[in-house]
Amino acid sequence: MSPTPHTGAPEPPGPEARILLVDCDAFYVQVARLEDPEGVGKTRLLLVGGSSTGRGVVTSASYAAREYGVRSAMPTAQALRLCPEATVVPVPRDACARRSHDIQKVLERLSPVVQAASIDEFYLDLSGTERLFATETLAVTAERIRRAVLEETRISVSIGGSTRRMIAKLAAGLAKPGGVHVVPPGREAEFMGKLDLAHIPGIGPAMVESLEQRGLVTVPDALALQEGWLQKWLGDQRGTWLHQRIRGIDPTPVRSHEPRKSISSERTFSRDIDDNAELERQLMKLVVSIGGTLRKKNLRARTITVKIRDGDFTTRSAAHTLPDAVETDRAIVSVARSLFGELRSARPTKTRLLGVGLSNLIDRDVPSQTELFDEDAALEGERDRALSRIMDDLRHRFGDQAVRPGGVLRS
Repeated sequence: MSPTPHTGAPEPPGPEARILLVDCDAFYVQVARLEDPEGVGKTRLLLVGGSSTGRGVVTSASYAAREYGVRSAMPTAQALRLCPEATVVPVPRDACARRSHDIQKVLERLSPVVQAASIDEFYLDLSGTERLFATETLAVTAERIRRAVLEETRISVSIGGSTRRMIAKLAAGLAKPGGVHVVPPGREAEFMGKLDLAHIPGIGPAMVESLEQRGLVTVPDALALQEGWLQKWLGDQRGTWLHQRIRGIDPTPVRSHEPRKSISSERTFSRDIDDNAELERQLMKLVVSIGGTLRKKNLRARTITVKIRDGDFTTRSAAHTLPDAVETDRAIVSVARSLFGELRSARPTKTRLLGVGLSNLIDRDVPSQTELFDEDAALEGERDRALSRIMDDLRHRFGDQAVRPGGVLRS
């Protein structure tokens, strides 16, 4: 029995919706260059994140470095093997936060609704401004906003526009670097029809492979199927999700001042610890604790933070934002260890307090986001997630000590 063809035209979006996604171009690289214009500012091959010794992970890479295959979330040591001439600098965290705030202030002056999706991405909802900007198309408005951000903050951004958030995000990817790409109302179907399924945010490598096995590679391939077939193959929830997304349907609203959520845990030791192996065991315990809380709340996290308070009460922290939200202890630990290594390498002294935090939280039901054109590999798969939840269940039934990662046990 073969699937029944179904033409399924995309749902017509609301004519009043005017949504933009403002996406900073290689944000951390831009900030690092602005902070040191005579040094880093003149470096063509630049990696931000980690250290020149290869410790840590890449937070961002210059476009020139990306031509060598370097990408975010890649271990810095691997990035340097691909691009040995690159200069590595630490993430200018305070400067990034300050400039992100400056960008948001400019946008809030130009749009009635601004939602910070991350430190370097902002959704704008210009719905209802048609009379105010009667002489401008959305593309002209977007270009005006792009120029204003560049002139006032010296940060280059790319802007995508549409009647839907998802399409605005896809369009912003096509606008990079430093451009504008707007999909006019009524052209959503045409825009989506040019894409492969792998281009849609939320469709990761495993799902791409599963769809390819059924002969589905492009959006038009999937549009030919009834929703029931997608549900049968992918499950009810993911089947419905894909049925909507290939039609450009994304009901997610743009909300300003959305409350930030986070989960964290920290421990102050009875004596200062200077043993890396012991500190890593404590780090694992913290990850197991907050990872269980994350999964219990049916959430995933994109940003992982490690905090250290030294014996002299100096408090330091390092954070990394992933392209995909994660929920498993294995994925969280892989990033937390790199951040821990950065902090210990910078100041290898006795530690009084150790903490781990998770932020940029999203509902677990939302499929994990992948970069446009799948630039970044996922840190976890469905098997990892299922295993983590089995371990959570065992701990709930038999106690926290029933199942513990090997790294928590003393050697």
